Amino acid sequence: MLYTISQVAKRTGFTTHTLRYYEKIGILSSPQRTSGKRLYSEGDVRLLTFLKLLKSTGMSLEDIHEFLIDGCLLDSTEVNKDRSRKIHKRIEILQKHLLELKNQKNEIETIINLTEEKLDTYREMIEGEPE
Repeated sequence: MLYTISQVAKRTGFTTHTLRYYEKIGILSSPQRTSGKRLYSEGDVRLLTFLKLLKSTGMSLEDIHEFLIDGCLLDSTEVNKDRSRKIHKRIEILQKHLLELKNQKNEIETIINLTEEKLDTYREMIEGEPE
């Protein structure tokens, strides 16, 4: 099934402007067109959904571009050598991003603990005040 740009925007949460921009800067390959209208495949939608996830976790557009430059590998009919190279590149990008996410998680856990300690301190101060 093929989807128009407005259908893809609704399904992925990107605006049509953002989809055109990503195509312009090379993050997305140009979709097939019929009568000048962009038509996206199910693979394109899956790829954009994953792009949205990567973007929401703070991955840079540069890394997203590197990750997506080869399009949807699930729909790829390439020979094993080329496909394997592309998969290894994606593994490297995701491993780097996962490490960054784990570091952010540790920082957030530290901030949560400090905030909880501060709240406990303030609660103890209020409980100790004479009425």
